[in-house]
Amino acid sequence: MNTPVKDVMTSRVIWMDEDTPFTVIARAFEDARVSAFPVLDAAGRVAGVVSEADLLAKLALADGEAELPGMIGGILRHQQVKKAAATTAGELMTVPPVTVSPEDTVEHAARLMYLRRVKHLPVTDAEGHLAGIVSRADLLSVFSRPDADIRAEVQADVALGASAGDQISVAVRDGIVTLDGTAHAAPAVRDITRRVRHIEGVVAVRDRVSCPSPSPVGFDVMARFPVD
Repeated sequence: MNTPVKDVMTSRVIWMDEDTPFTVIARAFEDARVSAFPVLDAAGRVAGVVSEADLLAKLALADGEAELPGMIGGILRHQQVKKAAATTAGELMTVPPVTVSPEDTVEHAARLMYLRRVKHLPVTDAEGHLAGIVSRADLLSVFSRPDADIRAEVQADVALGASAGDQISVAVRDGIVTLDGTAHAAPAVRDITRRVRHIEGVVAVRDRVSCPSPSPVGFDVMARFPVD
C-alpha cells in the first residue's frame, strides 16, 4: 500500500539511552505496556532496540550455561549468554536496529516486520534521529478504512485507467473490491487491478471484468479475387 509510515506511526516515543539500567527498563515495560524501546546514542541517533525478549534472557539463562531445548549453538548462543549478563540498555539492545523512514510505505514496513520477525520498527530521519515508532497494530490500522472511502478512490482509479466505451462497476464490502462489467483491453484491466490492490484499506480484489476475445491470428478479411 502506498500509505506512508508517517501517517500511521506514533510520534511520541518512550526511548532509553545506552546507560539506562536493567531495572529501569524492566519497570518501563510494565508501566508503558509495550514490548520494545528504541535506544539512542549520545548524538540522539537510534543505536539499537531493546525488547522484552532481550531482558527475558536474564531469567532463562540465569546460570549462563543452562541447556535449553532448541537453543541454537555457536554465535547465537554466545549472544544470548551475553544478554543474560547485561545490566544496561546498551548491553541488552539488538544491533543494528531495523528501521524505516517516515516516507517509506506501510507495505515496505510490513514486509520488514514479517521477514525480520519484529513487532515494532523505529522511524528515523535521514540523519538517523528518532522520528517515531510503528507497531504491527499501526500498520494494520489501514484496514479500518470505510468501504465508501475505498470505493471512491477505486472509482477514480478506474476512470483514469479505463478506455472509452469500457463499462466497469465498482463494489466494496469489508475491504474486498469487486470489479465487474466489460472492457476492450485485458492488459488495461490487469493494470487497473494491480493498482487497486495497493490502495489503502483494500483487503483483496476480485476481477469479474470480461473482455472480447481477439480475432483468430492470421485471418485475412480482405480476400482478393482475380479480375475477369
